[in-house]
Parts: sequence; structure tokens; C-alpha cells
Amino acid sequence: MTDLLIVAAASLLAGFIDAVAGGGGLILTPALFSTYPSAAPATLMGSNKGAAIWGTGWATVQYVRRVALPWGRLLPAALLAGAGSFTGAWVLTLVHPDGLRKALPLVLLAVFLYTLAKKDLGRDHAPRFTGRAEMAVAGAIALVVGFYDGFFGPGTGSFFVFLFVRVLGYDFLHASATAKLMNLLTNGFAIALFVSKGHIWWHVAAVMAVTNVIGSLAGTRMALKHGAGFVRGVFITVVGALILKTAWDAFLR
Repeated sequence: MTDLLIVAAASLLAGFIDAVAGGGGLILTPALFSTYPSAAPATLMGSNKGAAIWGTGWATVQYVRRVALPWGRLLPAALLAGAGSFTGAWVLTLVHPDGLRKALPLVLLAVFLYTLAKKDLGRDHAPRFTGRAEMAVAGAIALVVGFYDGFFGPGTGSFFVFLFVRVLGYDFLHASATAKLMNLLTNGFAIALFVSKGHIWWHVAAVMAVTNVIGSLAGTRMALKHGAGFVRGVFITVVGALILKTAWDAFLR
């Protein structure tokens, strides 16, 4: 019972962070691995996604209703994100992501420093592409980040947000809204793979799902109320924390 309370509380906070700027895995993934140290990594990742998809789905619906984006052009990209995630999850059942674990803090550090250096990055919504070009570029981003999400996961939402801001020219609010759609599909396709391999604890995922939705509701309302500047601040904070956590896991533990 205590174990469930711990991961439920972690899922609540993860849902809030994910809804605003991505990076909820910073909270929930370590909580699962520390609470259930003897479990298979694929099982914990499957349970994580089995909970997170509910909060992500709620956030996606709220953003779709209130943020104007070319959802029709972004949906094919979301499907590519899902396909990438399914492939990554399949690879995870075969190999362990040790090499990626060591590279991740350095990649996140580059994202963090670039965002800090570019003071106006993501403050104005000025898309660089339209039509099929936007669909193609978004699709390429979605496929690569989707694979990463299925294979490893921490920081996926933050990578989506950063790339949509830097490459597509979105502001942080629109990028966060788009990231939710992508994450919804990456979680869904990865769950399909994990279910087929028996790698989800449904009793744990169900409890975490409830609190994840509650956190997601609060986070979405905050993001929509305070706009791109607020999302940027949370994004910088989350990426900074991700750097510390992933560096500790990769080099100091």
C-alpha cells in the first residue's frame, strides 16, 4: 500500500509538469525504479506509460479546444511519433539503453544552454513552414523523438517542445500543445507493444492514472492561463533538473 501511495504522488506531480512543459518522466520514472527495484525495466516503463497516457490525453483535449494549430497537418506526424515509439519499445525489450543514458545529460545541457542564450526563443508564435513542408518537418521530429520515447523516455516532452520551438518556430505554449498530441500517440503505440509482451502492471498503472489526470488538469489550466512565458520558465526548470538527474544516474551512481 505504501508503495502505491509513493508512485501515485509521483504521478500527480508528473502529470502537472508534463502538461506544462513535458518532462514528467523526471519524477515518475525514478520513483518507479526506486520503489520497485527488482522489476524488469520494460515492465516499469510500460506501467509508467499506462498511467501517463491518461493525463496526456486529458491535456491534449484541453489544448486542442483552446490553442489554434494546424491539427490536421500535425496528426500524420503524431502517427509517425507513435510508430517510432512502438519500434523503440520493441528495441527496449531486446537491449539495455546504457549508452544513451550517458549521452543524455550532454544533449540536455546543450538544450538548456541554448534556451538560456536565446532570450526571445519561443516567446512569439511565428511558424517557419506551412502545408506539406510543415507536415514533413514535424514528421521527422516526431519519428526520431518517438523512437527515443519508446526506447528510453526521460525528457521526451521537453525534446518535443524544444524542437517545435527551435525548428518549427512555435512559441512555447503552441509547442507544448503540439507535444501533447505527439506524446499521446507515442504512449499509445508503446503501450500496445508492452501489453503484447506482458510488461504492464495494471493495478499500479490504474492508481497512477487517476492522480496523473488530476495533475494534468492543474498543469494545463496554469499553462493556458499564463501563456508562453510561464511555459518557458517551467521548461528551463525541468530541463535543468533533468540534467542533474540524468548526470547522476549516468556517472555517479
